Amino acid sequence: MDRMNLIKDYVRVLETAIDDMNPEFYPYIIDKLLAEGALDAYLKPVIMKKGRPGIMLTVLVPDDDRNTERILTVILNETTSLGVRMRTEQRFCLQRGFSTVQTGYGQVRVKAAFTTDLKKPARFVPEFEDCKALALETGVPLRQVYNAALLAAEQLTDRW
Repeated sequence: MDRMNLIKDYVRVLETAIDDMNPEFYPYIIDKLLAEGALDAYLKPVIMKKGRPGIMLTVLVPDDDRNTERILTVILNETTSLGVRMRTEQRFCLQRGFSTVQTGYGQVRVKAAFTTDLKKPARFVPEFEDCKALALETGVPLRQVYNAALLAAEQLTDRW
């Protein structure tokens, strides 16, 4: 694993199953969790007791009490949840770098992931929100802006 240049750390996983909330609230709650410091937040459909459909909200949080308390507060204030389960898990992540590339439509932030060579990224991911904003601003299809950012990142591998 050392050869892959993996970062090893711990995260807290907070989960709650919800079966009695307006589903239109979920995007707002996810955005709020991310704004409060969640590393990730996602939803999964589940079947709860008595065959009721529900949603499992899972939130990954840095492994510290301050972040956990903020996220718990959001979950308990913004959802109909009466309780949250928590566990600590180890995770492995690829090393990452960030840069901004210039496209014909404007600037886009790009994330690079490194596997074995810390000078040459293995893959790139353009920042979706930057691409979306440029697509709306220019009237160009989103995939076209995204592909332009990806191409610009691949051509500038010496910047990383």
